[in-house]
Amino acid sequence: MEKEIDFFPMRGTLKKRIEITIRNKRNDAMKLCMIGMRGHSCYVFESLNEIPGIELAAVSPGCMEDSPAPLLENAAKCGFSPRVIDDWREMLDREKPDILCIDGKYDLHAEMCVEAARRNIHIFCEKPIALTLESLDAIEDALKTSSSKLVSMVGLRYDPAMYHAHRLVAGGAIGKIKLIYAQKSYRLGVRPDFYKDRATYGGTIPWVGSHALDWIMWFADSGFASVAATQTSEDNFGNGSMEIAAQAIFTMKSGALAEASIEYLRPATAPSHGDDRVRIAGTSGVIEVRDGQIIVIDAAGQRTIEPDTPDRKIFSDFVFGLEGRRECLVDTRQSLDLTRACLLTRQAADDGTIIRF
Repeated sequence: MEKEIDFFPMRGTLKKRIEITIRNKRNDAMKLCMIGMRGHSCYVFESLNEIPGIELAAVSPGCMEDSPAPLLENAAKCGFSPRVIDDWREMLDREKPDILCIDGKYDLHAEMCVEAARRNIHIFCEKPIALTLESLDAIEDALKTSSSKLVSMVGLRYDPAMYHAHRLVAGGAIGKIKLIYAQKSYRLGVRPDFYKDRATYGGTIPWVGSHALDWIMWFADSGFASVAATQTSEDNFGNGSMEIAAQAIFTMKSGALAEASIEYLRPATAPSHGDDRVRIAGTSGVIEVRDGQIIVIDAAGQRTIEPDTPDRKIFSDFVFGLEGRRECLVDTRQSLDLTRACLLTRQAADDGTIIRF
């Protein structure tokens, strides 16, 4: 469908306007719809204009308490003017999109994924894709009879230092992996009220810790065999039941050992919102990622490597994978396994038990 480009007078260059018009006239254009902007749907907008033949047709806030304004503002910056349809189910039925970005209420992620899968719509979903094991099972069941592909928003795989370090590890730079340490440290800031309740937030392990668990599985090239975990909501600055810190110890199916450190204790005066770190120790060396750099220690000594810029971004990588242009860095099975690992780790922390996967 041709877009009314003149709706945005003086926005962008004439060349860009023409390119967008031509792109949206294509009969084979992939149609995208979006629900909400509570988390990382910014990943869509950072590479939307890199995808030929895609149409952002409609957006929905996903719930009454959220506004579509952030979605519309970001869409306009990319040269799109999507329709707003308040009821997200109505949007799916009317628009029949090829791809759905889900970034609304955390406790509705699973329901939205199931509805998309039933309609054979590909799914790009904020993590965690489910807040309970039962709702995760419902997603898996829906996908069994669907042609949908699902990818969760583990965009930090595409961080330059993480991406480059993974290439080194996968290439055998430090031998057989024996131990991995992953750290997620965030400023707390002022969190919306839904963070204060497990039922609407899901917990700090599935929300913040999902990145750390994803790095561990990714670098180890292995699933988890067992986990012991602990967490605390004490001294959480009045944020209800929200856990302020958590720790988890894993044994991987590969035999490697791993630890995840997860907290909201980074001071407000810190130079950045997050402090992400990974340390991978192998039989012939160690690789550390911190402060956006890669430190390698091996038989040749210690050196610092400035990371290369990745040749891909998560949303366009997902779309190009759907089109068969290349293999995406994350797939449906990994997204489901990561979610299950997060929920079982949370359960281990809740119960004070060791859980075997």
